[in-house]
Amino acid sequence: MFRIWGRTFKDNHLINDYVAVMDVEDTRTHKVFKGLEEICHEFNIMQPIWLDKNVREFKLFSHTRFTQDNFTEENDFDYLELRILEED
Repeated sequence: MFRIWGRTFKDNHLINDYVAVMDVEDTRTHKVFKGLEEICHEFNIMQPIWLDKNVREFKLFSHTRFTQDNFTEENDFDYLELRILEED
């Protein structure tokens, strides 16, 4: 089981949260990208651009934040937080 949690925040208040659950045989990277795609679809937002900072944080901590700099269009939240809850 692989679970990844996406949350959006505005002024340090939680706006949305969603947990994408996958039970498929695939690489960790593919599961992360599929989970992020599902989360963005659920929140009706475009997918963020992975910057070096995000890749580094995610490799070390299984957690990262996507700010407005990661998106090509304006959003109504301050940041999207992505965190792995469970890995198989």
